[in-house]
Amino acid sequence: MESTNKPEVWLRGPLPDVPALLQPVAHALMQAREEVTSLLQGFPDDLLWKQPLPVASVGFHLQHLSGVLDRLFTYAWSMALSDRQLADLKQEGKPSPNDPLSTEQLVTRFSVQVETALAQLRTTDDQTLTAVRLVGRAQIPSTVIGLLVHAAEHTMRHVGQLIVTVKLVTASAHD
Repeated sequence: MESTNKPEVWLRGPLPDVPALLQPVAHALMQAREEVTSLLQGFPDDLLWKQPLPVASVGFHLQHLSGVLDRLFTYAWSMALSDRQLADLKQEGKPSPNDPLSTEQLVTRFSVQVETALAQLRTTDDQTLTAVRLVGRAQIPSTVIGLLVHAAEHTMRHVGQLIVTVKLVTASAHD
């Protein structure tokens, strides 16, 4: 991953139009996008689905990063998942034989999903943050802020796993 002279996103100041309590969520998502974009610049498409150890592939992490943001932010809006979202969930971790996606396409998809999430954060009324939201088919109760914070921490957890996986995959490809 290439180093930049810019401080991490959270040290660059508040983001305009994002409620104060949601600033950490926005900062984490923007940091994740920057790290993923930098990490995977020039990553070979033929390594997307490689698993040198029993760990999730780079392709899985990229699909999951986009998908989990989409799903958790959908629940935060108090909406059920669409048929498309459910189909995408089933496809996570599997290359599409009919329409193989490139690393660049998967990174772009994640970047667009982060932008969509940021737009939702900007329109989230901070008075609704403690409102109950139901998650999944089991309708497990959470809150708007619980879903949004979990989306940020889950995203960063997978970015960390992605960094390690990229190192493993590229090292094994050079052996």
